[in-house]
Amino acid sequence: MIVYPNSKINLGLNIISKRNNGFHNLQSVFYPIKLTDILEVNIASKNVFELSGMVNNIAKSDDNLIIKAYKLLKSKYPLPSLNIHLHKSIPVEAGIGGGSADAAYILVLLNKMFKLNISNKNLLTFADELGSDVSFFINNKPSFVTGKGEQHKYLPNFLKGKYLVLIKPNISISTVEAFKNISISEANININNIENIPINKWSSLITNDFEKYAFNKHTELSDIKNFLYAKGADYASMSGSGSAIYGIFNKNPNITDYINYFVWNEIMS
Repeated sequence: MIVYPNSKINLGLNIISKRNNGFHNLQSVFYPIKLTDILEVNIASKNVFELSGMVNNIAKSDDNLIIKAYKLLKSKYPLPSLNIHLHKSIPVEAGIGGGSADAAYILVLLNKMFKLNISNKNLLTFADELGSDVSFFINNKPSFVTGKGEQHKYLPNFLKGKYLVLIKPNISISTVEAFKNISISEANININNIENIPINKWSSLITNDFEKYAFNKHTELSDIKNFLYAKGADYASMSGSGSAIYGIFNKNPNITDYINYFVWNEIMS
């Protein structure tokens, strides 16, 4: 069976408090995009995990969220040995959720493939055990996200028809280091009704708290954001803790710059 785990962008990302267990409470809007990995699963005589594509910095064994998801379900259901092949098209350390999507999709795939009859509620519970962003990809809808990333309020597809340009430079940002350098404060605005805020006002209202640290450390990221605005973006931002920068446009900007970087274009749905 083959599935295509997709990625997401963050529209705003505010870290508003730290929990006693070390996790942080956040506020963001997650919006799914069409950039996907390819995940294939077949029954096998022994467990095999194969990788292809953009595999730099990808965990290849028990540390990979796909393997953790498989083992989590296998501890509760009689799953056979599997040959799992992941082709990575979503760049890692980009802040767009590729690893989380892979984990969510294999939970859903195994539930369907082996008729485990796991309810959506329980799939969300399993996803939360694997990581803060994983549960978003179970239902995969635009969402206002709170808590540590597990509380979702579903939103309409309010960016349908907009053009997205995403640029991922050859820069890696450690999520751990990003959180160590974050400033915790209340958000400027509650974005749970972002679909009612005109997009041309977002740049002055909706912020990503990780940008200050990331842009100070890697000024090129700020340059890319400014470049997207100069090309006519209605809104531009870093996604997650970086290092992908995206711009949202009303019409196709036909950007051909940054040919040595990962560049993704799509009409949003």
